[in-house]
Amino acid sequence: MADHNELGKRGEDAAVSYLRKEGYEIVERNWNYERYEIDIIARDDEFIVFVEVKTRSSDQWGNPEEAVSKGKIRRIVEAADFYLREYDIDSPARFDVIAAIWNGKGFEIDHIDDAFLAPVN
Repeated sequence: MADHNELGKRGEDAAVSYLRKEGYEIVERNWNYERYEIDIIARDDEFIVFVEVKTRSSDQWGNPEEAVSKGKIRRIVEAADFYLREYDIDSPARFDVIAAIWNGKGFEIDHIDDAFLAPVN
């Protein structure tokens, strides 16, 4: 497998392919708000889904989804809130995490629906 950035891009590509096979409509990829980024924004029935993709070359250092810190969650939620207001979207939102682990031949995908809730201030 190539370098870190290439691995991440290929992991996101695998996540998009997986979501499409599961019937999701991909709305945005790598959407930016100020200095924050949401990897994938998708529709799943009535939900608008904000997806964080964590890619690893193995699970040797723990599961990729464990790398979603409280700070990262806060930034994703802030960006998602801006996105919903900016595009006047009234659909319920959901925050998912997809772990893409390279097994030497392809990616193993672990999709965690409703991985976290928006923190209440």
